[in-house]
Amino acid sequence: MRTDEQPRTRWPDLSAFRSRRPDLRLGSRRHRMEPGPAAEGRIAVQHTVRTATAEYTLLLNAPEWLGRRGVGEALRDSVAELRAIDLTYGPNRPESLVSRLRRGEISPDSYPPLAELVDRCAAMRAATDGWFDAWAVPGGFDPGGLLNGWAVERAAARLRAAGVHDYAVLTGADLVVRGRAPHGGPWRVAVHHPTAPERAPLMLEMTDGAVGTSGVTGRQGHVVDPHTGDPADHLVAATVTGPDLAIADAYATALYAAGPTGLQWFRGSSDYRALFAHRR
Repeated sequence: MRTDEQPRTRWPDLSAFRSRRPDLRLGSRRHRMEPGPAAEGRIAVQHTVRTATAEYTLLLNAPEWLGRRGVGEALRDSVAELRAIDLTYGPNRPESLVSRLRRGEISPDSYPPLAELVDRCAAMRAATDGWFDAWAVPGGFDPGGLLNGWAVERAAARLRAAGVHDYAVLTGADLVVRGRAPHGGPWRVAVHHPTAPERAPLMLEMTDGAVGTSGVTGRQGHVVDPHTGDPADHLVAATVTGPDLAIADAYATALYAAGPTGLQWFRGSSDYRALFAHRR
């Protein structure tokens, strides 16, 4: 029997992957999925959806007993969640709840999901010593540093509620995976170096976990130093992995802003780990 608890990411012996093709690639010019054929008794479905702010690719490895109709309904509910979050919380939409909150028209407690989003931002501000600060963004409160990850996790919860416990969701250089890949084994994720594409990628074997990245496009000025208000310029990119994509995304944004100082957040018993923190 499965639960919704998020176990820690598994870190395997990298030598085992020398001759094994990855299922997913991150950090290369084309973030892509390359899953093998579905195992017997499974239904594999891949679907891409675009919203106003992001593109998401969902790969479902569903049990055959769920049927194609059940798989289609699970996919429909998950995609609807992604679209609803874009419409309801997008900070660039004048009538979104985030925009209304910034204008003082509503309070965070007006809508439970909005309160959850604000609470997550406050928790990450504390966890990163203020380097992730959704209130220090020009124009007021902006949860963009973790909004896409939060959307993916909520969409993934819809999949689990519908009976799909094996899946991957990819958006840009971020992803979340759960359970098994279509070939029946753990998801094999190739994470390419953000500035040295000629280097061999870091290979991860994952059955539950997320990878969040900030700055992988090389675009400068998209993350602001919350202490000075100036564009962050310490790193070219920062990549963080751990159980929850919203948190990994927020850590990656904070690490990008803080630079090497932020590496202290991942010491000790932290469930999150910095994969790349490359200096500019």
